[in-house]
Amino acid sequence: MAARVAAVGFSPQHTFSKPAAESIRLLAGLGVDGDAHMGATVRHRSRVARDPTQPNRRQVHLIAGEFHDELCAAGFRVRPGDLGENVTTRGLDLLVLPSGTLLELGASAVVELTGLRNPCPQIDDFQQGLLAETIGRDADGNAVLKAGVMGVVRAAGEVRPGDAIAVRIPEEPHRPLRRV
Repeated sequence: MAARVAAVGFSPQHTFSKPAAESIRLLAGLGVDGDAHMGATVRHRSRVARDPTQPNRRQVHLIAGEFHDELCAAGFRVRPGDLGENVTTRGLDLLVLPSGTLLELGASAVVELTGLRNPCPQIDDFQQGLLAETIGRDADGNAVLKAGVMGVVRAAGEVRPGDAIAVRIPEEPHRPLRRV
């Protein structure tokens, strides 16, 4: 299956979930036009409280639709945007991509992956027990964060459900995605 955009969303307020939209506009160096997390410097409230001058490495949040399927199979009711993502994908294992990977979304938008979403306690406020499902363990017992990836916008463009996603892996050595 070719990688595709399954859904898009944004919210002008700092809400946990993001309502579905027909399209989103990505702005280079800023993020999703009209989203509360748009900006060159941090917009997440906890990070602003610590240091509002930090660069915003969390301009766009992406989650694989297959993770939603996994959560639904475990008994949770989760739809695109419910976990705060701007872009829900299909056919792409986001979590295995290295830091610096470029995702070409639609005709012109490009997002550079900066790290993994750090699951927060608000996830359990959305649905009790869901936070535990967003953190798995690998064969060595290390935590595996499954709540999606974060990125910054490198090239502007409109993104819609059904758009193709092209993946450009950076040159080696590859650095794994870490919490951001």
